[in-house]
Amino acid sequence: MRKQLLLLTVAVFTLSSCGIYSKYKPVAEVPDGLYGDTEELAADTSNFGNLSWREVFTDPYLQALIDSALARNTDLQTAQLKVKEAEASLMTSKLSYLPSLFLAPEGAISSFDGAKASKTYSLPATASWEIDLFGRLTNAKRRAKAALLQTREYKQAVQTQLIAAVSNMYYTLLMLDAQYEIATATEEVWKQSVDATRAMKAAGMVTEAGLAQTEGTYYNICTTVLDLKEQINQTQNSLSLLLAEVPHDIQRGKLAGQVLPESFHTGIPLQMLSNRPDVRSAELSLAQAYYTTNAARSAFYPSITLGGSAGWTNSAGSMIVNPGKLLASVFGSLTQPLFNKGANIAQLKIAKAQQEEARLSFQQTLLAAGSEVNDALTQVQTARNKSLLFEKQVGSLENAARSTSLLMKHGNTTYLEVLTAQQTLLNAQLSQVANRFTEIQGIITLYQALGGGRM
Repeated sequence: MRKQLLLLTVAVFTLSSCGIYSKYKPVAEVPDGLYGDTEELAADTSNFGNLSWREVFTDPYLQALIDSALARNTDLQTAQLKVKEAEASLMTSKLSYLPSLFLAPEGAISSFDGAKASKTYSLPATASWEIDLFGRLTNAKRRAKAALLQTREYKQAVQTQLIAAVSNMYYTLLMLDAQYEIATATEEVWKQSVDATRAMKAAGMVTEAGLAQTEGTYYNICTTVLDLKEQINQTQNSLSLLLAEVPHDIQRGKLAGQVLPESFHTGIPLQMLSNRPDVRSAELSLAQAYYTTNAARSAFYPSITLGGSAGWTNSAGSMIVNPGKLLASVFGSLTQPLFNKGANIAQLKIAKAQQEEARLSFQQTLLAAGSEVNDALTQVQTARNKSLLFEKQVGSLENAARSTSLLMKHGNTTYLEVLTAQQTLLNAQLSQVANRFTEIQGIITLYQALGGGRM
């Protein structure tokens, strides 16, 4: 008996060395230069993505919208249901370690050649228990646990994306509001210019071509105002859809009053493995593939099942005894695959190929994450550099508009030059507002790229 136990122990350790029982080891290294040319920003161990979304987005209107989205969004609710499904699957895998119990009562009434009917019954309870000697159940449980963790990361990814989407749409509304305000004010100015040009045309001071040019520019501004109004309506509808609400006006603040973080720390690249839900999800897919490969190896070894039954019966072969007697039995079975070795080899090859596919997908996801951080940092920095130039440009064009107006009154400058200066100023003001939104959008993208959005 001792010899048999020793052989069994040696066999278990041998199988462990084959990978059947081995656990997946998380990735602990990332490619060098993951953040590209912004690597110097990654020296600090702090991470912008670790901030709560309330610390990043301080506008009270936006915070209320995000709270509503987190409570009502159907995609997030679906992700929460997927987590519950995965939790149930893991519970099923854990219960596989326990014996299976069945109660199968039976009864019969029989009569031969008109004789008195005989009644038989049995009340057996049967049990079977698979001994997980070769890791089939263990790998199934570990795979189910990795799947549960992946669904949680998927839920976090949906939440992060939802927060970023709501924020982007909210600031889009603020940008459109600011542009609409500038365009409507310019429309009013140009309406007065058209009236003045018509009066000057009547006095012979402006040609027909000059009047037509002024009217054409005015009508173009009118269409811009209408386009902006339509875009505002569409953005509000899209935001209402994210909130799982019917279309309605969104309460909001002003773009000029928004305060967002000025400095950022991207953290060490290794933090991305634990912060970004899509990177974590890709690695958990790799873990699942790893345990699937282990399970495919387990298929080459026998399965051992212990079982038994116990109960009461009054049937003793050709005799009927009353009252019934206790009936008990114990059995064991060992099933060794013989004729499906080729199929098992094929399944192992498939599992290994899928594991390699998962590894490549994880690697690509990590590289894409690093690229997103680089792009977002560059976007924010570029927008901030351009904001200084836009400020100078708008200031210069405001001076130009005032100067041409004065020259027209006291010199030989035509009214068309005044209108051209005003049109150029309008375009610069609209671009300045759009650039401010681009900067904010870059901050949102960076926050999302660094795994932000957690509660």
